[in-house]
Amino acid sequence: MSYDIKYRIRAIEYWNDGHSKKETAEVFKVSHFTLQKWKSQLKETGNLESKKRRETWRKIEPVRLKEYLKQHPDAYLKEIAEEFSCSDVAILKALRRLKISRKKNYPLQRN
Repeated sequence: MSYDIKYRIRAIEYWNDGHSKKETAEVFKVSHFTLQKWKSQLKETGNLESKKRRETWRKIEPVRLKEYLKQHPDAYLKEIAEEFSCSDVAILKALRRLKISRKKNYPLQRN
């Protein structure tokens, strides 16, 4: 969880008003390193917005996974994992990120 931008601005302003870094850190309950990082970020970029987290795909490329599922719609997670050289849990998480459901639709059996 990141700190609110207004909170960051208040901390930097408090520090710039002549208070020491140690005092500012104690008042705002953040580390010295965090204050220094915020000040450097403000100097370099001109804003204090938190950085967006980048989503990375390591072994499992989304396009390749979708193509594989089109060709093999009934494949089990273990079979897909063998194809991509990873665990079945990694495949499950990748499918969740892509919002793909693996629920099978079996025809109803009537006796």
